[in-house]
Amino acid sequence: MALTRFGVAMESSLLAQFDRLVEERMSSRSELIRDLARAEIIRSLKSQRVDAFASVTIVYNHHVRDLSERITEMQHELGDQVRSAMHVHLDPERCLEVIVMRGRADRLQKVAETLFATRGVLQGSIEIVADTSSAGAPTHNGYHHAAAQARSTRPPSRTRSRRSS
Repeated sequence: MALTRFGVAMESSLLAQFDRLVEERMSSRSELIRDLARAEIIRSLKSQRVDAFASVTIVYNHHVRDLSERITEMQHELGDQVRSAMHVHLDPERCLEVIVMRGRADRLQKVAETLFATRGVLQGSIEIVADTSSAGAPTHNGYHHAAAQARSTRPPSRTRSRRSS
């Protein structure tokens, strides 16, 4: 991809802080500006009707009546939008739940807000990342995920079958 050069003007005190950040990250000014631009563009897509992934984290008091069941019910109602969930017992009173979802960014935000407003939820946060891929199926180095493999509790076989001649 071709790069375009342009000038940036900023206060010297801001530039000094920026340069410290560049140094901490062992990066360059250009790379950090590109990273910040990408992050802001992705952030601006959150409220729009674009495909996205979301990580919703909540901390809640599990002694609140039926709260765990309501959280689970919400996830079941979302169906395939919920890709994964992790539940952690923090202490005798509190649990942490991380829910990974896929769907339209604006809808994911509304789902999170509903969870955060649920009685007994003490804290909540959401991180939304726009799905900028052009392909529908997730891949890693050319290997496609199959829905059946994702749901399977057995790891995929590593052996290859031999064909006889």
